[in-house]
Amino acid sequence: MNNISSLYNVHKKGLFGNYKNKDENKLIKIKEVKNIYLFQVVKYKNSKEDLSNFKIDGIGFSENLKTSSNSTTRLIWMGPNNWYVFSTKNISENLKTFDYKNFAVTNLSQSRSIIELEGDMVYEVLKKGSPLDVDNLKQGDCANTTYNGITITIDFILDNPSTIRIFGLRSFGESLYHSITDASLEFGYKSI
Repeated sequence: MNNISSLYNVHKKGLFGNYKNKDENKLIKIKEVKNIYLFQVVKYKNSKEDLSNFKIDGIGFSENLKTSSNSTTRLIWMGPNNWYVFSTKNISENLKTFDYKNFAVTNLSQSRSIIELEGDMVYEVLKKGSPLDVDNLKQGDCANTTYNGITITIDFILDNPSTIRIFGLRSFGESLYHSITDASLEFGYKSI
């Protein structure tokens, strides 16, 4: 997959904000995640299918507010019987096991902006724009919230170093990016 990303015109590499006289490894790292396949899988209310019988790229469906993953694919719980499936490889064939009578499978690959933040001050950046209590969230958790009025999904990738991915609608991508980078200026950040 090689398409024009939603942040093509705004994501510039370099050092920004309060970075002078700081160890570059201690700065927040911000990058756009692109060239990724994204599908939404929804199980219909009247479906009698048992989800434990289904796997995507060898991964079972995650529980409430959790993610499950391997090295190439990640399943994020979005709500009851509703998941996002992210993968660096084309998983279209895997998704054919979900029949249209029991599931809705939608390709959202070009509809989201995905921003990854890494560093010790990532939670402080989140607190500047989101009402979500992030202090108790850890690796493998996920949440839907807002950031400066923009609806987002947060995926907590790693605890050490703190790494999160923020997903927003493509149409709000530039505004979301500017909000996050503005909140990061105080700490200094490296755009990669």
